[in-house]
Amino acid sequence: MAWLVDPSTPLKTADGRNVQVLELRHQKDEVVLRAWAKHFRSQYCDDGQIDALRDGTGLSRAEYLRKIKFPDQFDPPGPSIRSGDFAEVLVADYVEFALGFWVPRTRYNNKTVRNESTKGSDIIGFLCVGKEGDDAKDTLAVFESKASLGSKAVVRLKDAIEDSAKDEMRKAESLNAIKQRLLDGLRKADAKRVERFQNLEDRPYREVYGAAAVVSCAAVPAAEVAEVNASAHPKTANLVLMVINGIDLMDLVHELYRRAADEA
Repeated sequence: MAWLVDPSTPLKTADGRNVQVLELRHQKDEVVLRAWAKHFRSQYCDDGQIDALRDGTGLSRAEYLRKIKFPDQFDPPGPSIRSGDFAEVLVADYVEFALGFWVPRTRYNNKTVRNESTKGSDIIGFLCVGKEGDDAKDTLAVFESKASLGSKAVVRLKDAIEDSAKDEMRKAESLNAIKQRLLDGLRKADAKRVERFQNLEDRPYREVYGAAAVVSCAAVPAAEVAEVNASAHPKTANLVLMVINGIDLMDLVHELYRRAADEA
């Protein structure tokens, strides 16, 4: 997270909304990259389960992860799924470690098709301010992310906003999916934490919606952001807009997947 730097250059959309800009200044730091790759691998598969899961396949740990768990590096749509997953994990990390929400990492470990995106809201975070009982200041954060990490990268903030506008309708299904996966993993206490946010009318809480674009470029083109209009979003009063940029991000993505497999 120390590599995410605020350049203090917030941008504005066509409807006058502020867009937070963060620059990912990644480095060739072996310690950080090794730890990040382990964290990245854990999104797809718990280290304690890899051997049991690969039994019967004849595959090594690295081969199992590359051929069964991780999106493909070369064959489409594998590379685009990799970039999308990377963006979602990066934004989830920001929501958890910078904003202080609890973000259950259940989105990828039950993937049945590695080269497909997981359905539902991209990132959901939970914040309970009290130790016991409900508090009206408890907050649910629902973020959508879009990636553009190729050589002709564009800022897909408009796409992220349009997807975020659907989150109010699919929130119930996404919460149920998280809760079900937690129960399947015998994490009953965590499932209860999700349960607190499943009935807004009877158990009020705050909501924050977010749209984030992750783009591979040295500087965010202000003109592209200035054309975006978020006024049609149903939750404009509680909408956070963000762009994360960095150079050679697709190279970083492939390096993280390589390390995640080789260092398992």
